[in-house]
Amino acid sequence: MSETYRSAGVNLKAGDETVRRIKGIAKATFNRNVVSDIGLFGGLYELDLNSYKKPVLVSSVDGVGTKLKIAFLSNKHETIGQDLVNHCVNDIAVCGAKPLFFLDYLAVGKLVPDVAEKIIQGFGKACKENDCALIGGETAEMPGIYQENEYDVSGTIVGIVEKSKIINGKDIQEGDVLLGFPSTGLHTNGYSLARKVLLSKFSVDDKIEDLGSTLGDSLLKIHKSYLGIISELKNNFRINGFSHITGGGIIGNTMRIIPKGLKLKIYWNAWNIPPIFQLIQNTGNIVDEEMRAAFNMGIGLIAVVNKAEASKIFSYLDSKNENYFQMGEVIKD
Repeated sequence: MSETYRSAGVNLKAGDETVRRIKGIAKATFNRNVVSDIGLFGGLYELDLNSYKKPVLVSSVDGVGTKLKIAFLSNKHETIGQDLVNHCVNDIAVCGAKPLFFLDYLAVGKLVPDVAEKIIQGFGKACKENDCALIGGETAEMPGIYQENEYDVSGTIVGIVEKSKIINGKDIQEGDVLLGFPSTGLHTNGYSLARKVLLSKFSVDDKIEDLGSTLGDSLLKIHKSYLGIISELKNNFRINGFSHITGGGIIGNTMRIIPKGLKLKIYWNAWNIPPIFQLIQNTGNIVDEEMRAAFNMGIGLIAVVNKAEASKIFSYLDSKNENYFQMGEVIKD
């Protein structure tokens, strides 16, 4: 019998069908700066530098981690793409950058166009919400690397910032105030521990009264984009630093921008820890130190602001009905 690519586990027709479906999703995110079509060997993006004196490109690449396992178990794939885009957007937004374009990578054990379309619809939705063009990507069918019902995703984002407006924490000083902005849940970090603890006792379909939803739905809550609030704050106030709270928790991430000789004092009682974190901690009998290192504990973004300007920022946020917490300060090490 003559062997074929399909007999080896790669379905070219499914690949063609997936490309046909996703072209419209990607094109819906295009703007006048995109000068290529889907299907070329590279995505072309024309930079508009008229409003910049010294433009700096800012890039980041990331994945979703084992949150994917919850999507597999729940058979819900619509939000994973949004998680990835928003995570990447936050990573460059905290540097002061505006996102320009995004590229995705989707690797599967067996390509199912319906599933791939749902994932990429998530990319497209989040790109539109963040005013970011989805200009290209790669879909790879790799039997033997992934199980038939599994996949992995990663993404790369590129943004731009005026060199003089880069936010990197260099101006942070003793006495600065930490403002925390709520997360929607775990976002995209800590899922290996959460799965080990929770799935030993519950299934993703179990309705948990304290969560007000099934466990799966709570764990699949979309990683929030903070681009809007970051833009508002940096355009109206002098912000000394922003921290996107991902793997490593509140202290681990925020210390990345804290100058030498300083450290953080966190007011851990300044906000109510969301029920999903309480469920994880109680079910797994996990100590506070471990929880705080693995999870965001309900805080997805931290702004570090000068103490003298803090009251003005509080008033501004209150006028916008923005939910925030005064959750700590910068002190001497």
